[in-house]
Amino acid sequence: MLKLVKKYICGSFDAYFFYLFFFYNFAIVKENTMEEYIVSARKYRPATFDSVVGQSSITTTLKNAVKNGRLAHAYLFCGPRGVGKTTCARIFAKTINCSNLSDSQEVCNNCESCQAFNENRSFNIHELDAASNNSVDDIRQLIDKVHVPPQVGRYSVFIIDEVHMLSAAAFNAFLKTLEEPPSYAIFILATTEKHKILPTIISRCQVFDFNRITVSDVVKQLQYVAQSEGVSAEEDGLTVIGQKADGAMRDALSIFDQIVAFSGKNITYKNVVDNLNVLDFDVFFNVTDAINDHDYLKCMMIFDGVVRNGFDSLNFLSGMTHHLRNLLVARDAQSISLLDVSEKTAERYVNQASAMLPADIISIIEIMSNYELNYKIARDKRQHVEFALLKACTYNDQKKK
Repeated sequence: MLKLVKKYICGSFDAYFFYLFFFYNFAIVKENTMEEYIVSARKYRPATFDSVVGQSSITTTLKNAVKNGRLAHAYLFCGPRGVGKTTCARIFAKTINCSNLSDSQEVCNNCESCQAFNENRSFNIHELDAASNNSVDDIRQLIDKVHVPPQVGRYSVFIIDEVHMLSAAAFNAFLKTLEEPPSYAIFILATTEKHKILPTIISRCQVFDFNRITVSDVVKQLQYVAQSEGVSAEEDGLTVIGQKADGAMRDALSIFDQIVAFSGKNITYKNVVDNLNVLDFDVFFNVTDAINDHDYLKCMMIFDGVVRNGFDSLNFLSGMTHHLRNLLVARDAQSISLLDVSEKTAERYVNQASAMLPADIISIIEIMSNYELNYKIARDKRQHVEFALLKACTYNDQKKK
């Protein structure tokens, strides 16, 4: 009996350690598998000035400053989210400490400073998130670091993100150091709300205003990412992503990842429209054709389909106004570049615009705009939009009378 108990206990321990070993290794394999995937916004984050999208004037100015040795002690990077403010700050910090710059003022990635930066162990670059570290004590800790000279490289760079979140006392504590820092210290302040920063801070910085990234630049970058990831993508679909991103490259890459998760390795225009729940171009082209044919019943049927698919009536009205604006732009070859659409869609605009007079387009725009303005006070929203379509369809008849 004793032997059976010992055998049972030993067997239980053996089984316990076996299962422990098995699940431990399974967890490691699973963890390593999860770590292999990196979101596109991080994976394709620019590492050089030349790879920054849509900010050529700013990157050229910074490169010339490095080339000519005319570095300011404080910079202020302003602009909307996702346009490259913090990215350019990191690239600039890495560039001015590189000991073997190329002729085009790009980093070598081989020197000790570049390697330390790439491995996230550089003591020359200090980042502070002012959104969560905005007190006087946080600024005092930063000021203490300013007095420590760089160990490798020439400059200690202090990047303060969302600097407008600093308290008034923190700004005042930072003011003297920002005005007269040591020769090796450079401050780069980044913000999305420039108007909240004290004028005394702005006056001590070189100010760079970052622009929203154009849809065409977003599409080119997404095409590069898609090619690198082995994803086939229709240009019309990428154009919708660029429009949805509203000038933010980071948002565009996040949406791109979302669409890839939805449709796999083949991104089509229909997949993008369905996943992002945006109105198809065909809806507005079909409604405009129906208006030209004075077919108000067809307009109402198309609008009924829009409502049944869960789209907001106000978005439909604003979309029609934007579509008609594009028709005006498409009437002249010199202004076609103002269309943030693919070449295929631009041809459709040109063909439809040629069948309408500019005065008629403008009059229909006025109808849609007036109904859009009065949309909020209308009791029956659907009927309100239907009246707008009815009035647009009968515009020429009223004009003849």
